Amino acid sequence: MTATNLAELYDLPVLELAAVTEGLGNALSQAPESGGPNRHSCWLTTINADGSPHVTGIGALWVDDTFWFTTGRTSRKGRNLAREPRCAIATATAAADLVLEGRGELVTDPGLVAARAAAWAAEGWPCEVDESGVALTAPFSAPSAGPPPWHVYRIEPTSITALGMKEPGGATRWTY
Repeated sequence: MTATNLAELYDLPVLELAAVTEGLGNALSQAPESGGPNRHSCWLTTINADGSPHVTGIGALWVDDTFWFTTGRTSRKGRNLAREPRCAIATATAAADLVLEGRGELVTDPGLVAARAAAWAAEGWPCEVDESGVALTAPFSAPSAGPPPWHVYRIEPTSITALGMKEPGGATRWTY
C-alpha cells in the first residue's frame, strides 16, 4: 500500500491510516434515534448500466479493514454490482471524511455471512441467516434493499482517501 500526501502544498502531514479508521467498527450507528454527532451515514455509489452513478445510503459495517453491507440481488445496487463491481463508500466521522473505492463482492461463505449477521444484530438490526445459509432475513430492512433475502457484500479496497477533520488536518490517499 502506498500513501500519497494530497495536502503537501499546505505543508500538512500524511495522515495515519490507523488513526483515520480507528473506531469505524463502532462509530457508524444507523440505529433510530441515534442522531447527532455520533451518527454517521454511509453512501454507496455503484455504476448504472448507462455509466451514470447511483448513490444510496446504506448501513455499513467496518470489519477486517473494509466495509460490508447488505442488499437484495435484484435491487438496483445489487444488479449494478453484478454487472460492474466497481463501487465506493463515503462517510464522515469525527476524525476524517473518507471514501473507500474498490470492488463489491457477493459473500457466499456461510461462516462470514453468519458473522456479519451477528454483528448487525448486535447493533440492533434483528437479522438472521436464512435457510440458504448465505443470505439474511429480518422483520425489516431499508426500503432500497428490496425484499428478502438480503445478501452480504464486501468491498475489496483499491484505495482510501481521507480528509482530516482534526488539527493539524491533512489529506491522504492510500492505494492498495
